Amino acid sequence: MHFTGRTWRPPYEAHSVIIQATSGCTYNRCRFCSLYKGERFRMSPLREFEEDLAEIKRYQPHARRIFWTGADPFTMSYENLRIRALTVRDYLIKCRTMAMFASIRSIRDKEVWQLKKLRAMGINGLSIGVESGDAETLALAGKGYTPADILEQCRKLDEAGIEYYFVYMTGLAGKGGGYRNAKNSAELFSRLDPYFISVDSLTLFPGTELYERTRQGVFVPAGEKERIRELQMLIASLEIRTHLFADTVTNFAPLTAYLPYDRARAIDELRYVLDHTDEEEMREYRRSLKSLSLNDR
Repeated sequence: MHFTGRTWRPPYEAHSVIIQATSGCTYNRCRFCSLYKGERFRMSPLREFEEDLAEIKRYQPHARRIFWTGADPFTMSYENLRIRALTVRDYLIKCRTMAMFASIRSIRDKEVWQLKKLRAMGINGLSIGVESGDAETLALAGKGYTPADILEQCRKLDEAGIEYYFVYMTGLAGKGGGYRNAKNSAELFSRLDPYFISVDSLTLFPGTELYERTRQGVFVPAGEKERIRELQMLIASLEIRTHLFADTVTNFAPLTAYLPYDRARAIDELRYVLDHTDEEEMREYRRSLKSLSLNDR
């Protein structure tokens, strides 16, 4: 298999077959991220892609879901995505879905008719790290798009019938910004149809711009209890039927919920943590994180 650089997949794709479609990141300007720093973006040549598919066929010929790795394989042109999706079909005849990371920027250059065709070929399951739906927080994080952009591009996915997943990040708005971030994000997300929302909590690592801003006193991180209250507000404010997973290693108190049915239970669980856990204990947990691997828990 032609894996190069950092190979990364979401925890919920753990049972998917993995193939490299791209490596590195085309954007690399998010102020909290160091995952692909120093790694040049590269699109895997079709020859390599086919060789990897041939190897997968030898060992997992009945694979039903395949995850294309890379920070944003959906940045490839419609034609390139089409050719690769059809090539997957040639090698893995039982494959039903092809999932990958995507960004709001990479959806922008696709028309709805193209998205519908990609959906028909099996591309379904885009993990989108929007991180927030609040204009001020998105600007602080350096995401390069606005809430209006999120609304416009994801409505195209809704129209095309492509399933997508949001990643939301508590603490990203900084000290005092969690309530605003949660309220505005929930209002935006409730106008769309994300199949589920995965929640991380901002963890600052050396090599990121927000880490340096924190050292300089320019950015003041939110406290741990503020982050939990932010998550409570997000859960209380979402007005759609969706799954919420706040169970990655960055979350002090792992939580899963199916909204709106589990809303009260989830809020109560978080309230218990607030009432029975010391702030310093939570901070010590975050200081102990060395990577974002789920296996570290």
